[in-house]
Amino acid sequence: MVQQLCLWKWFTVGTALAAVLAWALAQNDEDCKLARTGPPATIVPIDEESRNGTILVDNMLIKGTAGGPDPTIELSLKDNVDYWVILDPIKQTLYLNSTGRVLDRDPPLSIQSIVVQVQCVNKKVGTIINHEVRIVVRDRNDNSPQFQQQRYYVAVNELTPVGTTIFTGFSGNNGAIDIDDGPNGQIEYVIQYNPNDKTSNRTFDIPLTLSGAVVLRERLNYEEKTRYFVIVQANDRAQNLNERRTSTTTLTVDVLDGDDLGPMFLPCVLVNNTRDCRPLTYQASLPELTDPASVNPISVTPPIQAIDQDRNIQPPSERPGILYSILVGTPEDYPQYFHMNLTTAELTLLKPINRDLHQKFDLVIKAEQDNGHPLPAFANLHIEILDENNQKPYFTKSTYEGFILESSPVGTTISDNRNLTSPLQVVVLDNDVEETKDPQLHLFLNDYTTFFTVTQRGITRYLTLLQPVDREIQQLYTFSMTASDGVQESVPVTVNILVIDANDNTPTFSNISYNVKIYTDMRPGEGVIKLTAVDADEGANGRIVYEILAGAQGDFTINEQTGLITIAPGVVLAVGRSYALTVRASDSAPPAQRRSSITTVYIEVLPPNNQSPPRFPQLMYSLEVSEAMRIGAVLLNLQAFDREGDPIKYLIQNGDPQQVFNLSQSSGLLALGKPLDRESTDRYILIVTASDGRPDGTSTATVNIVVTDVNDNGPVFDMFLPKNLSVQEEEANAFVGQVRATDADAGVNGQVHYSLANFNNLFRITSNGSIYTAVKLNREVRDYYELIVEATDGAVDPRRSTLTLAIKVLDIDDNSPIFTNTSYTVCVPENLPPGTVFLQLEAKDVDLGADVNYQIRTEEARQYFSLNKHTGELSLRKSLDYESFSDTEATFTFLVEAFDSKGTMPPGLATVTVRVKDMNDYSPVFSQKLYRGMVAPDAVKGTVITTVSAEDQDPPGTPASRVRYKVDVVQFPYSASIFDVEEISGRVVTRVNLNEEPSTVFKLVVIAYDDGDPVKFNTTTVEIAVLQPSVIPRFTQDEYRPPPVSESAPKGTVVAVVTAAALNQTVVYSIVSGNEEGVFAINNRTGVISVKKPLDYESVQSYELRVQADSLQVVRSNLRVPSKSNTAKVFIEVKDENDHAPVFTKKMYIGGVSEDARMFSSVLKVKANDKDTGNYSAMQYRLIIPPIKDGKEGFVIEAYTGLIKTAMLFKNMRRSYFKFQVIATDDYGKGLSSKAEVLVSVVNQLDMQVIVSNVPPTLVEQNKDQLIGILERYVQDQIPGATVVVESIGARRFGDGYSEEDYTKSDLMVYAIDPQTNRAIMRNELFKFLDGKLLDINKEFQPYLGQGGRILEIRTPDVVANVKKQAQAVGYTEGALLALAVIIILCCMPAILIVMVSYRQRQAECAKTARIQMALPAGKPAGAAANNLYEELGDSTMRGYAQQEQQQLLRPSLLRPEELSMESGIDPGQEYYGQDYYSYEHGYELPQYGSRRRLLSPSGMYDEYGEVVVESDGGYYYSPHGPAAEEWAKKKRIKLVVDPEYESSSTGEESAPDPSQRNRPSNAGFQPSSNGNIYIAQNGSVVRTRRVCLGNNLKATSPVRLGKQFKKLDKLAVTHEESVPLNTLSKGPSPSDKMNSRPCSVSFSSTIGAENVVTKAGAAKLKSTDEQESVVDHEEVKEPLESHSEHTQSDEEELWMGPWNNLHIPMTKL
Repeated sequence: MVQQLCLWKWFTVGTALAAVLAWALAQNDEDCKLARTGPPATIVPIDEESRNGTILVDNMLIKGTAGGPDPTIELSLKDNVDYWVILDPIKQTLYLNSTGRVLDRDPPLSIQSIVVQVQCVNKKVGTIINHEVRIVVRDRNDNSPQFQQQRYYVAVNELTPVGTTIFTGFSGNNGAIDIDDGPNGQIEYVIQYNPNDKTSNRTFDIPLTLSGAVVLRERLNYEEKTRYFVIVQANDRAQNLNERRTSTTTLTVDVLDGDDLGPMFLPCVLVNNTRDCRPLTYQASLPELTDPASVNPISVTPPIQAIDQDRNIQPPSERPGILYSILVGTPEDYPQYFHMNLTTAELTLLKPINRDLHQKFDLVIKAEQDNGHPLPAFANLHIEILDENNQKPYFTKSTYEGFILESSPVGTTISDNRNLTSPLQVVVLDNDVEETKDPQLHLFLNDYTTFFTVTQRGITRYLTLLQPVDREIQQLYTFSMTASDGVQESVPVTVNILVIDANDNTPTFSNISYNVKIYTDMRPGEGVIKLTAVDADEGANGRIVYEILAGAQGDFTINEQTGLITIAPGVVLAVGRSYALTVRASDSAPPAQRRSSITTVYIEVLPPNNQSPPRFPQLMYSLEVSEAMRIGAVLLNLQAFDREGDPIKYLIQNGDPQQVFNLSQSSGLLALGKPLDRESTDRYILIVTASDGRPDGTSTATVNIVVTDVNDNGPVFDMFLPKNLSVQEEEANAFVGQVRATDADAGVNGQVHYSLANFNNLFRITSNGSIYTAVKLNREVRDYYELIVEATDGAVDPRRSTLTLAIKVLDIDDNSPIFTNTSYTVCVPENLPPGTVFLQLEAKDVDLGADVNYQIRTEEARQYFSLNKHTGELSLRKSLDYESFSDTEATFTFLVEAFDSKGTMPPGLATVTVRVKDMNDYSPVFSQKLYRGMVAPDAVKGTVITTVSAEDQDPPGTPASRVRYKVDVVQFPYSASIFDVEEISGRVVTRVNLNEEPSTVFKLVVIAYDDGDPVKFNTTTVEIAVLQPSVIPRFTQDEYRPPPVSESAPKGTVVAVVTAAALNQTVVYSIVSGNEEGVFAINNRTGVISVKKPLDYESVQSYELRVQADSLQVVRSNLRVPSKSNTAKVFIEVKDENDHAPVFTKKMYIGGVSEDARMFSSVLKVKANDKDTGNYSAMQYRLIIPPIKDGKEGFVIEAYTGLIKTAMLFKNMRRSYFKFQVIATDDYGKGLSSKAEVLVSVVNQLDMQVIVSNVPPTLVEQNKDQLIGILERYVQDQIPGATVVVESIGARRFGDGYSEEDYTKSDLMVYAIDPQTNRAIMRNELFKFLDGKLLDINKEFQPYLGQGGRILEIRTPDVVANVKKQAQAVGYTEGALLALAVIIILCCMPAILIVMVSYRQRQAECAKTARIQMALPAGKPAGAAANNLYEELGDSTMRGYAQQEQQQLLRPSLLRPEELSMESGIDPGQEYYGQDYYSYEHGYELPQYGSRRRLLSPSGMYDEYGEVVVESDGGYYYSPHGPAAEEWAKKKRIKLVVDPEYESSSTGEESAPDPSQRNRPSNAGFQPSSNGNIYIAQNGSVVRTRRVCLGNNLKATSPVRLGKQFKKLDKLAVTHEESVPLNTLSKGPSPSDKMNSRPCSVSFSSTIGAENVVTKAGAAKLKSTDEQESVVDHEEVKEPLESHSEHTQSDEEELWMGPWNNLHIPMTKL
């Protein structure tokens, strides 16, 4: 027992040890394996450019321990290319290793993924397992798009149509490239606003942003703008808009000039704000009885010239030329006298004009382009016929006196009086010209041309100032003036211009200050000092007034005229006092122009002095003395005053060493003692003393004498300057040389002016004496000039001197050799021997020392010809053979050149044409030696017997190869008298009507000759046999007229049978004429004529055939014998068949109908043409129109006229349109048919404009089609394909309310239809299109409205204008009614408030419903949008209101909040309205198709969303959630209930003070369907929910959560409508409903606008309400929903919806 117990014990221990060992081994086997499930490879993403050390794999989850004291595994990296990965084996973490580098997914590294192997070694077992780690490098948007070019360029013609793709240069690799991946690397292009080119972004567009193709959006106009700088932005398509990168480039678009403008005459003065030139009149004058040779071409002022306004059409070869012509003129016989060159506009006189017959001509000149451009230009040409020029011009006065203020600006007109009140009029006349006309004389001045000029036009001329004048320099200008008519000159008249002084000088004292000593014993009134100031002006401007400003202290006074300062009366001077007097000297000019200066006089009072010296009245004397002053003249009185009365002695102490002046010692008179010469001494300063004989009794004064100049010296040229000059030819403004002259006189007398006495047109001289060429000189015309230079001084009577210069013109190599002829033509006989000289060429070079050489320039000609280099002899290099030329003319044309071997100018060229003369090598050769023919004995004149033929082997086309024929009249004269041969064709014919004996044989010799040199010929013989009459067949009828043959007759149809007979002869029939096209065939044995080719009545209606019958014997001889009896005529008429379908004149007819149009009003007229005739071209028309209402059609058509009329009323349907088809069937509806489209747009006077013209309505009616065509063309310039429609034509309406009518003028009311939108163009746009081109339209209207007819204005229709006026004018009655309305409103205010509150609640309910709708996913897809009104209405099988017909109306699209829009009946150009456009009354009040209005909501309205829960009562409630809404959610919730009154649900709010009332997990009283629940919002929208497969921790009745669905709101694009039967909503729960285990979701349906479901013709019809089912996941669902009829709600409990609270969004009613 014990042993057994031990064994059992050891067995237990062994078993345990084995288990432990097995467990350990099992653990060792699990090492290096992954501790996770899933794929073996580890795939991790990482962003490129991640920083170094970024964790790639946080834990590899490999079983085993790599660290510690007893590691079980060892980890390492394998295949770690470039060591991008670092492994931490202990943590099993992988890191990014990007030290010193960047992980870049983009080129050039392009690292898109990194693959490494983590190798795990099981240290205990020894196994190795590799774990793959794949690191995917995700792209970051770190690169901006880069354009491959700095700039892009494209040139576009201005005539390019709008919508054309003008630039595709961004495609491929030429545009921008982004090296990022995916959307980050995708490029899209947009055009940005360019502030420096503000029109570029609207002129061009990139509609396909990915392609970058630039499309033209507005018309270009080269004349307005020639270059656009379009800023193109390239941006990638990163998903985060804020991370998108962009770059820009500039696309330069050059606008090329197109031929869109006509010519214009120059000079062109534009009318303000237009491109039209003002009317231009050219002037010309001709003396009477003048020989045309002496005046041609006639000089016209300005020269007649017109240019194409499109001046830069490229290439220049496509620029049109201008053609000139005289359109009309008066008098009407002007073509006898004048002719205008078509291309140069040069006007020539054809014969002398007698002024007694014609005094003037007024012509209209037309200029037009030579390419047929329809816009010519016109100008007037006035030609005056002048009397014979045998009278000199003359002035009406011999002397003219003029006045000018010296301060006058340049351009001032010289006056005729000192007051400068009227201009100086210079009247010059010519007795050769009528006194009332401008004699057009040239007036020139002989001097002072730089100071004055005279106007160039008119009978009365005026002198004007060219540069300022200064009276102080020169006061009088005297010159002569001469008038010339180009032939004779008038007698010169003298003009004196006096410069009137202006106050431009200031009075000036000689000293800045003066020092004076006075004594106490001086008496009042005694002089202290006399001050003198000088003013160069004259008159009042130079009259000086003195005054003491300060310092006198009342002790001194000054004489305002003389400047003498004296002691004031009653003043007692005190010793030691001193004074500083400030004295001002002013001129006497008006106060505003007055000038002045001041000086200071210092006065010191001394004790009495009984021995005081004499005193001069002035310390300084100044005077001017002319150098021409006579000797002995008294200049100045220098008398001094001595208080003691002692005798005074005067002496000149200093300043006169030459003793030019004499001073009287006793009287002090200063006189001139010797002649003055200003040129040697121009100033003297004399120191004069006055002494009373005592030692200290001397005082001094200074006399300043200025010697003024007289013009006593002439200019003197510098003779040391060279007089022999030279200048190179062909240089304008080239310096020739310089002269210098001096004049010793002063002022203007010494100013030297240079002029040229000759060759003024070739040379010019400047004010400094430099001489230049005025034009390019040509040495070859003249090589030497003697130029006379004249120098004059500036005196009134100037002195002159001249100098003659010798100027030699130096030669340069500026001329090419010129051949004596520009082209040479020579005829060279063929076969001449080589070396024969056949032409002498000569060229001359007018340059000096030229060496002219010759050579052949055309390389190909050198093998045939040789040109002597020095002599110019042209000779043959080899013989020429005419027959070797393949051209029709054997000619050589080549260039020869002559060049100067020493020069650099290009060679002179000439053309040499060598014609090789054919020497007629061959004679004509007949094809037969003997020709035979037969003729009837009674053959008529011109009968063809036979044809001879000869050929000439000379080159075709040459005269030697041209063969002609004639009869030899010598050998057989009689035969030659009755037979002849046609010269060109060789046909032998009868010359006369024959009457010869049968069986007679005639011989005729025919000569064939050529036109060669010499003429060569050959002969042949023709034998003509006269037949017996019995062998000539005779027709039974001369004419055959078979029945008409149908044009559809098949080939082989018998048309007619002709019969002829002859004695014992077999007859052969043939058609000899009338069947050139081979339409018919004749059986040569039976005479049956049949159809050979198809007939076409529309091409040929009848045929006239000529048939001939010949005997078989004659035919076998290959001959025909025409006679009177063996020919007959067959007349065949073609019968028309209906083989052409009608063709409408237009593919689409566009018209309009007014809203107020009555029933059966005419809309438009269609017309189809048919090439067939008769009934086959008679049309019957019918319309194919989808029914509109009650099976009615909107339009009818007159079956046989094509006039479409209305069949319904169109009230309130403006901007709707109708599209339908019109069918035309010929043969009155029984034949072939064709169809066309018709578009009718509904308009009213809001779409119209009235065109008022000054012609009667009848004239407008007569030319309506032409006028509308012109208007349509101008509208189509803006909107291609637009159609202008006439609404009415009537008398012009005007006056108050447009109640008056004027039948001399007309109102044309029109509107235009845009085929793109199918609606009328807006009235304002139509006005802009037409009013801006009114001048051009009037020009084109002129031929139809008559002379003077034009458009007066384009105005608004009467009704629109009256409405505007009435809306603006509120009178007393309206004011009273308005006041009454205010009282009523105030009284009814309570009721209004109640209505507003109710309406506000209604809006809030709809807004809340809209929010729930927008949170739910989209329903099933909608159908295609309606194309037009008929498609919107559907077909007649659809039921609407009252269960009678269903109208598919436009519904709003429910988009993202910021993109919410709805389709309505509002035009984009109309105002937006607030009412519900879907609340239609019963009847045909449908929305107008195609209009839109935008509803915008603020962003951020849906940041937090709630959930829908089910309460214990089975109802659905919406409760918001989120941190900010928890407290509010406890009190507020929205309940969704069914309103049985309207068969739709509504939303309400209930208070929930007790949160425990919400039984979220409860399922009491609720029966779910298999798929979910359905409930209805107030507006009829269906909300469907799905049930989720609940887990163990949730009950089956858990509420549907909508939070995630609300968060998808911004991603929700559009929701669609699903129809749910109403009858399913009232049923109880189905016993078959089961819980569905799939996840819950919510489906919501709503009607959309532009994508609403519309049933089209031919599509599946809508099921009835009873047949429709709600389908979710393709399973039928019938969901009961408990109805609640009572619910309350207040404004305070509304769910906040922002601005949508006041917005009613109508939804679909079920």
